[in-house]
Amino acid sequence: MTAHDDPEPTPRDPGPPAARPTGRVRIVLAGVSRRDTRADHTRTELAQQTRVGEALVRGLMRAQLTLALRLSLLVLIGLGGLPWLFAIAPPVGRVTVLGVNLPWLLLGVVSFPFLIAVGWAYVWLAERNEQDFVDLVQRPER
Repeated sequence: MTAHDDPEPTPRDPGPPAARPTGRVRIVLAGVSRRDTRADHTRTELAQQTRVGEALVRGLMRAQLTLALRLSLLVLIGLGGLPWLFAIAPPVGRVTVLGVNLPWLLLGVVSFPFLIAVGWAYVWLAERNEQDFVDLVQRPER
């Protein structure tokens, strides 16, 4: 027997009018559910670039800019402060480590791992900011 051989379902006959239920009958659609959550609404705000969406994106951009400025200040103080240190305290500039002057060692060798560490920290913290933003957008309504 194939699918084409199945007999057509016949509508149920409710019977004679006297057998039909009297009064009001409530029909419930079980398949209908509310899907317009807060997360969907927020994503719509972002996609349509409304004022709310713009405020959310502006907040993310502000957080990223603040992070970049803080880490730039750290690099400026960390590397830019070394010449000031050597100018203010000349004996520190004359110290030698393994036959190499301390200023050359700090600026020529130690500065690269420092910059790599700051770069790694920036990427990690920027991704954390973005994940916080995504969590905010996808947070269900309470």
